[in-house]
Amino acid sequence: MTDTAQTPRRQRGEYAKSEATRQAILDAALEVFAEAGYRSGSLREIAQRVGMSEAGLLHHFPRKSALLQAVLDHRDELARSIVDFTSDDGVETLRNLVDLARHNASVPGVVELYCTVSAEATAPDHPAHDYFRRRYEQVRESTRDAFERIAGAGRLAPGLDPGRAAVATIALMDGLQVQWLLDPASTDMAEALAEYFRTLVRGFDLTALEDLLDAVAEDAS
Repeated sequence: MTDTAQTPRRQRGEYAKSEATRQAILDAALEVFAEAGYRSGSLREIAQRVGMSEAGLLHHFPRKSALLQAVLDHRDELARSIVDFTSDDGVETLRNLVDLARHNASVPGVVELYCTVSAEATAPDHPAHDYFRRRYEQVRESTRDAFERIAGAGRLAPGLDPGRAAVATIALMDGLQVQWLLDPASTDMAEALAEYFRTLVRGFDLTALEDLLDAVAEDAS
């Protein structure tokens, strides 16, 4: 009976330890890939930073490409927690993108990894090529949908095509990241993105007024 009672606790402890090790590997991989790129960054270097053998690392991630995918997935999970592309309010989605740009300024290693690996992944034989191709398709579509909802609300600048606005937004965000990595003092990524959205969306900064109008509408109903 004692062994049975202790087994669940032992399993939970082993799981927590394994998850902690996995997270440490992802953090080290992020650093190495950001510094050297995916192709030049070695599993040996990643393992050394975690204080384990390369064989031990391969127990958690059997292939280098699997490790890269896990790092990119972790980055995407965080981005999705900041940006709500499903919001009925397209303006709120754009504000979330500004929040994401502000967050990115606090994690230069993540930004450097994204810029480095996305450039490498333009080669068709790169293991992340399909990932980035799909990701850009999804982000273009989601951002276009946000601009379409804004247009439907009558708040998009006249004559602006939602699809082209989405492409330009993504290009601006990526370009700002490169400039910021080269010289962090050269630009405020979040403010530059917000300024761009102000030229496209009427009342982009009127959050307080919108909250008040929503409250009045609720009281009236």
